[in-house]
Amino acid sequence: MSNQELWRLSAEELSNQTRNGDISPTEAVTSVLARMDQVNPALNAVVEDLRDEALARAEVLDSTPKALRGPLHGVPVTIKINIDQTGHPTSNGIPALKDLIAPDDAPVVQNLERAGAVVIGRSNTPEFSFRADTDNPLYGRTHNPWGRHISPGGSSGGGGAAVMAGIGPLAHGNDIGGSLRFPAAANGAVTVKPGFGRVPAWNPSQKAERGLLAQLMSVQGLMTRSARDLHLSMPAMIAPDIRDPFHAPVPWRGAAPDGPVKVAFTRNTHGYDLHPEVDAALLAARDALMDAGYIVEEIEPPNVFEAGRTGYRALMGEIHALMKPDLDAMGSEIIRTMFDTYFQEFPPFHGDELLKMYAKRSHYARQWAMFMADYPLVLTPFLPHPFFAPDRDREGVAGAHDVLGCAVYSYAMNYMGLPAACVPARLAQLPKGPQPINVQIVAPRWREDMAVDAAIAIEDRIGQMAAPLWGHMQSMTR
Repeated sequence: MSNQELWRLSAEELSNQTRNGDISPTEAVTSVLARMDQVNPALNAVVEDLRDEALARAEVLDSTPKALRGPLHGVPVTIKINIDQTGHPTSNGIPALKDLIAPDDAPVVQNLERAGAVVIGRSNTPEFSFRADTDNPLYGRTHNPWGRHISPGGSSGGGGAAVMAGIGPLAHGNDIGGSLRFPAAANGAVTVKPGFGRVPAWNPSQKAERGLLAQLMSVQGLMTRSARDLHLSMPAMIAPDIRDPFHAPVPWRGAAPDGPVKVAFTRNTHGYDLHPEVDAALLAARDALMDAGYIVEEIEPPNVFEAGRTGYRALMGEIHALMKPDLDAMGSEIIRTMFDTYFQEFPPFHGDELLKMYAKRSHYARQWAMFMADYPLVLTPFLPHPFFAPDRDREGVAGAHDVLGCAVYSYAMNYMGLPAACVPARLAQLPKGPQPINVQIVAPRWREDMAVDAAIAIEDRIGQMAAPLWGHMQSMTR
């Protein structure tokens, strides 16, 4: 492979070569920057180009002694614009915050750089990072590399589009209700939403503490093209940082299972029609796990619909109380109208009722913990249908219902603090073009590694989405 095509390599492949000295970090970064120049103008995935800083850092890494090279030595990564990075605006897609310059790095930025990663750019997000699509009045719309008939997802849509298009093998994102898994599903990437307390988080630029559910439900993570890259990169992400007082310094790898792992498998979409392509993806994922030695049983887990709806209505109650003044003061008419719709789709809990729903979180988490004592992994749909078109979530209550109402398997896991991987299990040939279909794998607390192992088993049978995507992108430009 020529140096010009190093952008095609996974993080694991790049890291092996940079740490061994076969290629330099500068060569790796230069190749990815050239790919960014080629594809980003049509995607608008990276909205702040950091090439000067990246090349300067890569040059320093070039001379790092082998013994001091970290696991991500010279590996390019993008950072979402809602996370602090020293000297850069943490705008969150909001024009009023375009000059909010971060005084220091957030823990995730520090941890990635300590491991040797090189930040090449900052990726797009919707206003307030609170849509399942990515568009904002500051930087505009991000497009899906599979085509403009598919949303790139949100809120980490810039990162999802970037990593799949070849703009670095790692993309940072965060997830309060699905913001890692939505863009992973939209673009065909792999991710694991960590559980609460797994990855240290804090923005030095923030002026006030976040609400309780925002603290409990929001997590930091990475999107990749290769499931194995999560085993390489996530241990760096979870390094302790004293600024997050609730971070738990638990090792990435837990105890090896005693015998074959049992997997609960459900196709229940709770009243929504299960699209045939999603059903085919679920069956393919089931078969891949069985072939890999997992014991898969079709059995219903505890009521995810009730847990998910309760959790999201509680989150809407907290947002209504704590965030609505900022929405009204700084948000565009589009985002204000959308939140009015969210409040209709998920009627907020208020007052004593909200406090009771905070308390009920432990009830749902306990039910799932007891179930997962017998079935440590749960294979579920992510969405009941193929990913939606851009701006579907703006089409009134029906649009919000179609985008978020059906996504209970997503935000239920945030509410309960459970880790969940999202991995493509099928490439659907739909009338408007090819489209990846992702499934979800839920794991017990502190066992993200088990979810990633299962994602690897699925990927090994189904294949990664990058190669067919890059071929499709090339055919679209002819």
